[in-house]
Amino acid sequence: MALTKVQGEGISGVTISANNEMTMSSQPAFCVNKGGTTQQDIANDGSTNTITWSTERFDQNGDFASNTFTAPVTGRYLLSLHVRINDMDTAPTYYIPNIVTSNQTYRDILDPNFSGDLTYIAQKLTVIADMDANDTAYATMLQSGGTQQSDIDGGADYTYFSGALIC
Repeated sequence: MALTKVQGEGISGVTISANNEMTMSSQPAFCVNKGGTTQQDIANDGSTNTITWSTERFDQNGDFASNTFTAPVTGRYLLSLHVRINDMDTAPTYYIPNIVTSNQTYRDILDPNFSGDLTYIAQKLTVIADMDANDTAYATMLQSGGTQQSDIDGGADYTYFSGALIC
């Protein structure tokens, strides 16, 4: 069904500018972070650590709660995770950040085979995920082996999880 714009009139929930840019106030979109200096330890036993979020920068449709995004409608969602790891140990086999959805887990992998421990490093993961209504998405981190010394940085500009319905 096509929407027809009448100059000077809006469509409920949809705003179209004079230049035909369209925004939808209930379009699902969120961005969360750890709220400042809060850090989260990463277990080194190969277990998956759910990343916790304390601050919503925005949650446009109210679909993010308890560290989890719940898709309100079926569609394709752009999901992005950025995690800064402090005090990265070089001994683990790998570090794996994950975006876990009801349909699939998306992951990256880093082999920390560096000449010495790192003060910090960032891992990034972005995906267009197929999600049905009521499917969920959340972020995790996994460290396999090494010393349990690494932390997920709490800085809002270093560690965040975001997503939006794109089609």
